[in-house]
Amino acid sequence: MKAILGGLVLSLFVIMMVVPADAKGCIEGVVVGGAAGHIAGHHGLLGAAAGYAIGHHEARKNEKATQNQH
Repeated sequence: MKAILGGLVLSLFVIMMVVPADAKGCIEGVVVGGAAGHIAGHHGLLGAAAGYAIGHHEARKNEKATQNQH
């Protein structure tokens, strides 16, 4: 069982190294959303998920606005 779990963790680690990350706005959204969800009733995970979605959306919106200005 440990060998299977170790292989899975190693596979995920290799995949994460290969796939480029684009986390503009996501990290900040997760932190703020998680904190707000925790304070609002111990729903930190739901808050983090919502914060991620909103942060990613806002970052994409700002990126498109910047591209349209040039």
